[in-house]
Amino acid sequence: MRGGDREAEFREYLLADRSRLMRTAMLLTAGDVHTAEDLVQTACTRVYVHWHRIRHEGAGPYAHRILVNAFLDERRRAGRHPEVVTGEVLEPRRHDEADPADLLAVRRALLDLAPRQRAVLVLRYFQDLDVATCARILDCTEGTVKSQTAKALKRLKDLMADTADDPATGSS
Repeated sequence: MRGGDREAEFREYLLADRSRLMRTAMLLTAGDVHTAEDLVQTACTRVYVHWHRIRHEGAGPYAHRILVNAFLDERRRAGRHPEVVTGEVLEPRRHDEADPADLLAVRRALLDLAPRQRAVLVLRYFQDLDVATCARILDCTEGTVKSQTAKALKRLKDLMADTADDPATGSS
C-alpha cells in the first residue's frame, strides 16, 4: 500500500475515534484537559507508528490499551501529583447531562481511586466495554477485571457517601 493511502486510512480512523479517546482520557484524568490531551496524543502517535500492522486488526482497542497504559504509567511516576479539579465546566452543558456539581463530585471521587481501579470503571461503565475487552486493554485476566471493578465500585460508593455527608461540600 502506498504511503498516501496509508495516511488517508489513518486520518479517517483518527477522525472517527479521537473524540472517544478524548472522552476516555478525560474520565481517566478526572477532568484534567491538558493531561487528557497528552494521553490522546501519545495514543495517536503510537497507533500511527504501528498503523501498518494494526490497521486491519482494528485500531480502536489498540489505541484504548495504549491510552490506559499511558495513564497508568503517568500515575506511577515518582513525584507526580494530580492537578486540583475546579468547578469550572469545560464543555457546554447539554440538557441531558448531569448537574455540574454532581459531575465534579464524581471526578473528585475518581481522583481518590487507585489508577487501575479508575481505569477499570472508566472502561466498563463510561466506555461500556465488556469484561473480556477490558481484560485485553488492561492486559490482565477477566477475573482481575471483575475483582477490580467490585473493589472500585465499593470504594467509589464510600467516597461518594463521604462527599454527601461532608459539610464542607455543601451537601446534607
